[in-house]
Order: sequence, then structure tokens, then C-alpha cells
Amino acid sequence: MIKTVIMAGGRGTRISSVASDIPKPMIPICGKPVLQHEIECLREQGFTDILLTVGHLCDAIINYFGDGSKFGVKIDYFVEKEPLGNAGALFRIKDRLTDDFLLLNADALFHIDFDRFVRYHKEKRGLVTLFTHPNSHPYDSGLIVCDDDRAVTGWLLKEDVRPPYYKNRVNAGLHVMNKRALDVTIDTPKVDLDRQILKPLAGTGKMFAYDSPEYVKDMGTPDRYYAVSRDFASGLIEAKNLRRKQKAIFLDRDGTINKYVGFLTDAGQFELIDGVSEAIKAINASGYLAVVVTNQPVIARGEVTIEELNGIHNKMETLLGNDGAYLDAIYYCPHHPHKGYAGERPEYKIECDCRKPKPGMLLKAAADLNVDLSASWMIGDGDNDVLAGQAAGCKTVKLENGLDLYGAVKQILGEG
Repeated sequence: MIKTVIMAGGRGTRISSVASDIPKPMIPICGKPVLQHEIECLREQGFTDILLTVGHLCDAIINYFGDGSKFGVKIDYFVEKEPLGNAGALFRIKDRLTDDFLLLNADALFHIDFDRFVRYHKEKRGLVTLFTHPNSHPYDSGLIVCDDDRAVTGWLLKEDVRPPYYKNRVNAGLHVMNKRALDVTIDTPKVDLDRQILKPLAGTGKMFAYDSPEYVKDMGTPDRYYAVSRDFASGLIEAKNLRRKQKAIFLDRDGTINKYVGFLTDAGQFELIDGVSEAIKAINASGYLAVVVTNQPVIARGEVTIEELNGIHNKMETLLGNDGAYLDAIYYCPHHPHKGYAGERPEYKIECDCRKPKPGMLLKAAADLNVDLSASWMIGDGDNDVLAGQAAGCKTVKLENGLDLYGAVKQILGEG
């Protein structure tokens, strides 16, 4: 079993109004320190070899957790005598690490499938795998840019200039690392994990993103602390673990999320329908996954490249993110069976299983995200959307007679 390193030395200055006399990892969520919730999640999945790096008010952590035996795990400690930054301790404990190890922050609440995360890391054979997800505030979060193989090609920190539109893919602060990633020379007394170790790996082909809709939320500010507490009490956090069956609301794109303009071929044509952001925010808060499934024959027709389609979707994600909403996944079908268009791309001119009314995109999402289709919904403005949903075994809603996405989502959530 690989070792888990949890960085638990933060001072928690942003959350001092909640608790200023205890270290941040000891702040209680529904009666237990946040660090205990993390350890219990790891223990449930067999990750029991834990090393805590501690500093500020460390005695409170050491006295509470001891050697870990009370919690069913084995805990060792590294005590920072002087501040080393959020990653300096890694170089001091390198000889105590397994070749691959989990690296987690102690100020986040999460419940994820760690086996799945580690397996993905080993399949990619990189030095680092980042756990990435969409969130409700990408505009002030660090963004991860990837290629089609999810190799990280760019890392936009909060202070970096970013493009006007971008994919809502945020670094969640959970990592699988190979200790060879520490074979670098850093001569500053404090080491910043993101800026000095991870960001330099972008574009090298040695760092990958593991995209997941599972729950990970930093509780480093009072507002986020209270939000996390509510989510834990509701059962939402544990329910989002991909080891458990998920439920999804599948969404058509054109005419459902954005105003219908015929064949949309340029990001400048993309405009959200009124009320869509509020509808998707309601899905996000409900425990359902929000998943777009869209036919895009413009690819096969040669009118839009994959890169241009990604640009359109980046605009969609940016506009939604500006309103505090996010999509858990986007699936598109690039195929179109009818031939004879000038500039068409023959490799996409095929009969496929993913073009609605066939259910292929929904079935792929269900396999990727462990979705219970019988507990899920398909919403769209066309008969093909309804037929695809029915073929996949979902319940369906067609947007017609004045019903919009916001109204449809409210109907679904009202039914429980």
C-alpha cells in the first residue's frame, strides 16, 4: 500500500473568525476535526499508512491522533521546526516515502474513490497526477489546461493572465506523486508546491489530470466552512464518491442551454438562455451530476474543428462559472451519416452509436461516472433528446410549450 502524506501545518489565517485557537486541521465539521474525516475516508479504502507534516500548534494534532491506532491507521509525523512553505517538508521526508504516494491537504473535506485515482496514475505512468474538477468559482481558482490525453500542458495560477474563455478544470489539492518529482534543486528556504514543483512539469508529458465530479472543497474561509458543514450534514459529500451509484441530469446544448442559431460554428454566436445558470446551479446543489450530451455534426461537415468546438465549450463553461454554475462533464458526437457536403470530413461520416436519438453518449457517461440511468433524467428541446433518454433508460423532459430549463429542473427536483 502506498503512503499518504497529509500537509497539516497551515495557520488558517483566512478562517480565524471560525476558530483561532486551534490549528486549521482540527476545526470541527459536524463534531469531528476535518483531518479526522480525511483519515476515516482513507481508512475505509485501505489507505492506512499516513505521514502528517505539522507545524503551527502541532501538539493539538499529535495529542489527538497519537500513533493513529485509535482511528485504525498508522500515523507518523514530521514536525517543521521552522516554516518550510507548503512543500518544503517533502524534501526532508523523501527517504520515508513509497515510490508513489498520495499527497493531500488537511484543510479540505473530500470523499473520493482513491483506488480509482491511484489506478489512473499508474496507467498514465507520469510523475504526478492532479485531481481536477469543476467548481463554482473558477474565475478565482488555479486552472489546469490539458491535451486530449489529459497531459497537463498549462497551469494558470490565480495571478496569471488567462484567456477570455477557458475550461472549468480546477486543481483540487489532491495528488498522486512519484518521489522522482522531488529530484529537483530548489534553493529557497520555503518551497511552494504549485509554483516550484508542479507548474514546471506542465508541458513535459510527465503530469496528468484526473478529472472527477467527486466532492472536494477547501474549507479555508468562513463561507466555505459553513457550506462544507451543510453539505456534510446533508450526506452530499459521501454520496458523490464514485464508488457509489450517481444520478445525473443529462442536458442537450443548443436550444436548451444556449440560444438556438441553427448550426453554431463560432463562439461569438454562443449566448446562454436566460435562467440557465440558475437551473444548473440548482442541479449542482441537488446531488445530481450536470452532464451535457450534444450532437455536433458541424465537425463531420467540416464547418468546425475539434479545437474550435472546444473553444465554444470553453465559453459555455466560463459564462456558467461566472454565474457560480458548473458542468460535471461534456460529451459530444462529431458524426453525421449523410455524405456529399463540400469540405466534409469522411472519417466522421459514419453511422455511429452516439448520435442522438441513439443513447451512446449517455451510456458512455454512465460507464465513466458510475451513473444509475434509471434514477437519471434527460432534458432537451427535441424529439431526438427524448428518444435518446428513453433508449438509455432515463426519465425525460422535453422543453416545449414555454417550458425552459429552469422550469424543467425545478419540476424534477420537486419530485425528489
